[in-house]
Amino acid sequence: MKIAMISEHASPLATLGSVDAGGQNVHVASLAERLAHQGHTVSVYTRRDDAALPPVVTVAPGLEVVHVDAGPATRLPKDDLLPHMRAFGNELFAAWSRPGAAPDIVHAHFWMSGLAGLSSTGRLDIPLVQTFHALGSVKRRHQGDDDTSPPQRIDLERLLCAEVDLVIATCSDEVTELTALGAAADRIDVVPCGVDIGRFRPDLRRGRRAAHRGDRLHALSVGRLVERKGIETVIRSLVDAVDVDLVVIGGPPAAELGGDPEARRLRDLADALGVGQRVELVGGIDQQGVRDAMHAADVVVCDPWYEPFGIVPIEAAACGRPVIGSAVGGLLDSVVHERTGLLVPPRDPAALAAAFKRLHSDRRLGESLGSAGRIRAERLYGWSTVARRTAHAYENVIDARSGRDRSDARGGPGHVLDGVGSPTGTTRTRPSTREPIGPRTTGEDR
Repeated sequence: MKIAMISEHASPLATLGSVDAGGQNVHVASLAERLAHQGHTVSVYTRRDDAALPPVVTVAPGLEVVHVDAGPATRLPKDDLLPHMRAFGNELFAAWSRPGAAPDIVHAHFWMSGLAGLSSTGRLDIPLVQTFHALGSVKRRHQGDDDTSPPQRIDLERLLCAEVDLVIATCSDEVTELTALGAAADRIDVVPCGVDIGRFRPDLRRGRRAAHRGDRLHALSVGRLVERKGIETVIRSLVDAVDVDLVVIGGPPAAELGGDPEARRLRDLADALGVGQRVELVGGIDQQGVRDAMHAADVVVCDPWYEPFGIVPIEAAACGRPVIGSAVGGLLDSVVHERTGLLVPPRDPAALAAAFKRLHSDRRLGESLGSAGRIRAERLYGWSTVARRTAHAYENVIDARSGRDRSDARGGPGHVLDGVGSPTGTTRTRPSTREPIGPRTTGEDR
């Protein structure tokens, strides 16, 4: 297949750890690479945020990253990109209108990518698949007035749910949210995020290393330094979990942490609670550094307020590390309570401290949970498995669309972006006439 992916703000070439560079970058890069390795031709379209970037970067055989001119060639917060999605869609339409240039299928990652995809594929009758990675309705529920998303986001996500050929959700919990937005259940498939099980694997020397580290529990948190990731809750839990030390990976490089507001807030909080000497913020590091930190940890803790999926829990599982996670979103799929980790209520320092104490007092439990996590990661979350399931979903969409008359194609040029930037910012389109592609599957063993 000739596959086009749109990832408007999350370039697969980006440095991880900044405010808008995280799990989606890893997902897009890894999925595209593995699809190319399996014989498909993949082009990832991302917004040019630096004038010095070349038009096209060849990443691997069969895989390229295309920088699209849409708005100023400078880094912008993703919440400021909506006004530039019309230009993004126009550039895609121009590229795919050339003879022989149209992809067999387009996979949009994030809602704004979906808008660019809808406005371009609708004019060319190319099948469109959508992965949201995060939903505005969930973000608004948890962040309230602190949500910085464009006010049109939820309405436009609802439009996408009605218009795309298929929504690929990353976890079972997301299906409920999508159906509440109006997505038809038979046009939702669940394919989880993946993990590089060759890179993220258990450390066979761990037993000898652990024997020399004393009796303290070494906990690790990995993720962007944003409030919803719940690192504050983890720090607060240390007041009661007195035998736990915490390393936090994420944010800008170590030398720049002093200028990061969230890093300063977390450091000040730890000092005020009297646990500052037990909390180390190391900044953003590369994937090998993350793996090495997981090898050194006794437990990986993921305690977000909400989480669409979360790659960190499956990276930890692949490394054979137990996970303490909040019982929200994708963690309900990726962490099996009492089998691969422990689930606790979100934003509950006392519950988190109790889980820490349990693993501290029963080291064999932690190792057992970690071993089970590795087995499950190998079976469900390897990128080869995820890529094959994604390709199968693409093939189903193409097969279902092949018999549909072209007169049923999506609306005229740019219809989905008419009015973007206005106070209402949405338009109405007629209901989709696409055929269902088949039943939703999860592939999980919960």
